[in-house]
Amino acid sequence: MSDNDAAESDGEESGGDEPTFEAAEYADGTVTYPPHTVSPNGAERVGTVDLREYEGRVVTWTTSTATPPGVREPNTLAIVEFEMGDEYDGPPVRALGQIAERGEAGRGSDGDEGDGGEQFDVEIGDRIEPVYADELREPGAGIREPESQAWDGFRFRPVE
Repeated sequence: MSDNDAAESDGEESGGDEPTFEAAEYADGTVTYPPHTVSPNGAERVGTVDLREYEGRVVTWTTSTATPPGVREPNTLAIVEFEMGDEYDGPPVRALGQIAERGEAGRGSDGDEGDGGEQFDVEIGDRIEPVYADELREPGAGIREPESQAWDGFRFRPVE
């Protein structure tokens, strides 16, 4: 399941252009996102798992209409559970993230590139795929120095 790379990573794929959606794998076979040094059961971290390789399904979603400075408004968020395969016997692997906009990171599930800005509609149970976004929010809009934190990450896009 993992690449068994216990070394801390900066999230970059080796030789790839796009960062990985990195979860941690532990000696007891469990996987967690976000990654931690030890598992909830205290097991040592032994590697990483790229969640882009697994299908996810929307567990629940909500749309925020009062967002912090620099975050798009409205902003649809979803909790997604990844299907880790029949051999996985650990707790569910879930992530919270924004829903992608049409036209973002290529074509959408409906084949429409769109003009950006309009978020995909999602429902509970929808299949999703993580898509990389170089800016999840406007770096200059907050009170922190833009160089002091990362602004990139993954959003979720529905797939058919």
